[in-house]
Parts: sequence; C-alpha cells; structure tokens
Amino acid sequence: MDFSGTHLLADLFDCDHLDDEARIEAALRAAVTAADATLLDLKVHGFGDGQGVTGIALLAESHISIHSWPERGYAAVDMFLCGRRHDLDAALAALANMLDAGRIEQRRFARGFSLEATAE
Repeated sequence: MDFSGTHLLADLFDCDHLDDEARIEAALRAAVTAADATLLDLKVHGFGDGQGVTGIALLAESHISIHSWPERGYAAVDMFLCGRRHDLDAALAALANMLDAGRIEQRRFARGFSLEATAE
C-alpha cells in the first residue's frame, strides 16, 4: 500500500461559538493555516439563530469540514490531507482553540492505494 494521506475524524465536546458562522469560518481558516495547506474555497452555512453550522474548507490537498450542534456543545470534524508534510495536530488544535473545546476525541486513518489496482 502506498501512503496517500491521513484522514482524521474528531469529536469536540463542551464547545462554545458553535452557532457563530463567522467564528466557524475563522476556525476553519486557522486550521488550514496551521496545517500548512492550500485553501481553494471555503463555504459556511448556518441553520438559523441558535442552530448549528456546517462548514467546509476545500483544499488542494483535500478538505477540512465541521458540523456543529450548539445545543449539545458538540462539533464533528473531518480532516483529510494528502501527503506527509501537513500538521494535522496543529490544525485540530487551532480549530479546537477557536471553539473553546473542553474535550477532544480523535481517530486517524492512513489512506492509500495499491499501485497494481490503479493499473486496471
């Protein structure tokens, strides 16, 4: 298996600012910068006053996304970055700091492919 990148899934608990579209956008931008990734586009959508926010940073290296539930103080984060040079720890820390996360749970997956499988 050839290494393509790392996929990180994180659950952020006891967060603040989860209904604030501007804060979620700033958190995504901070994560992109901390990861040393290349931002292509960024979209954020709020679902109304006091409701959650969905945001995605489209990257040359893949993506960083977040979905929030302010009524539960919870956010689901998905980061996939191709290559080995990107700092997922710094990206997650930047995002969690912007949202004042009290607790973080994370899982990482090495992503890859077989060169033989791509020859078909």
